[in-house]
Amino acid sequence: MKKYVKTQIAFFLLLVWNCSPQTNLRVSAPPASVTTALLILDVQMDFFPGGKFELDGASKAASKGENVLHYFREKKLPVFHIQHVSTRKGATFFFPGTPGVEFHSSHTPIAGESVIVKHTVNPFLNTNLLKELQEKNVRRLVIFGMMTHMVVDSTVRAAFDLGYKDIVVISDASATRALKFESNSIPAEQIHGAFLSALGYIFAKISTASEFLKEEADRNQ
Repeated sequence: MKKYVKTQIAFFLLLVWNCSPQTNLRVSAPPASVTTALLILDVQMDFFPGGKFELDGASKAASKGENVLHYFREKKLPVFHIQHVSTRKGATFFFPGTPGVEFHSSHTPIAGESVIVKHTVNPFLNTNLLKELQEKNVRRLVIFGMMTHMVVDSTVRAAFDLGYKDIVVISDASATRALKFESNSIPAEQIHGAFLSALGYIFAKISTASEFLKEEADRNQ
């Protein structure tokens, strides 16, 4: 009789154990690694002195961007060079086969880096950019380039809408030019600041090259 009771108690305890939540006993699968990629936007010769559409501070911006590019190469992280080739009627620069469409010497792609050719402002439109980012498991984007009020702005907003919520824009590695509105001329510095301020409101974190590199160094300690 005692043996029977013990057997029944053991069976009951086993049943309770099997039916109770085992959350604390499960080994959680490790989270997928978060890959950070660099998107370099339209750093091409027509935006530099002597080009067909020179921007304010393009050379200075390129030197800041070069520091960020060096970091990504050193860490062997994905780098995407976005190149605009004009096919639109009425375009005035970035013509196919001209020196102005080529990448600036400080940002020439090397083996293993992706080159995405686009024909519109948005580099995700009718290109393989999103597919390649997904294939590399990219979850975080670092972005800089030219022009702030065009391709930089469009890229960040498009990426955000596609689900990228961790975006950093390198402010001093980006450049633009003065614009006119009605009878007013708006300086490039104000255009640059206004567009980056808007992006920083919800779409991205705005950092200088030195701030970004310091944060990455602290992150990797």
